[in-house]
Amino acid sequence: MCPQVLNFVRAVIAQLADNGRGAIMVHPWHDVSPGESLPKEFNAVIEIPLGSSVKYELDKETGMIRMDRLLYSAVYYPANYGFIPQTLGADDDPLDVLVLCQESVVPLTIVHARVIGIMTMIDAGQEDHKIIAIATGDPEYDHYWEANELPPHKLAMVRRFFLDYKKLEGKSVQVEKIEPAKAAYPLIEQAVEAYKKKVRKKARRAKAAGSG
Repeated sequence: MCPQVLNFVRAVIAQLADNGRGAIMVHPWHDVSPGESLPKEFNAVIEIPLGSSVKYELDKETGMIRMDRLLYSAVYYPANYGFIPQTLGADDDPLDVLVLCQESVVPLTIVHARVIGIMTMIDAGQEDHKIIAIATGDPEYDHYWEANELPPHKLAMVRRFFLDYKKLEGKSVQVEKIEPAKAAYPLIEQAVEAYKKKVRKKARRAKAAGSG
């Protein structure tokens, strides 16, 4: 087991032990701030490392990372994949983001990222938006401000991955062209507002239940 993963496992075990002693466990979707520079920059929470063939995802109830499946095709994630905390997409999940950087990042790591584009998929007849971003802490990627500044082969790899990764499951995915950063801003702002509305609605229900 590599040192990064071993340290991550140890940190999770320590957190669970603290939780058992009465500490409050942080939920990465609800308790991590998206940052103060939305919609252009934000904190991203990583679920799947670059190069992984394992589909990890956030367990929304516990805040832990669960293994969903191994990818059926002989492919791997072309970027670190995760979500923007305190956002809510049309699929009732946090907004997806691909964070480009040189290295794979351990799941549940918070990465400061900057939007450079957006890619929309049609999966099972539903739109599925993927924010394309770079890790601002990576000097190899920090000078990119738009997706079209990247090497064309890098963008081709990202699109090809999402075209192919479900084929052996008997599923077809349509992937539209990658659009510029400004096309992502309204979507991010809408997802932030949708999350706030959901939280307010939940608070009102809790208050009503308590007063009853």
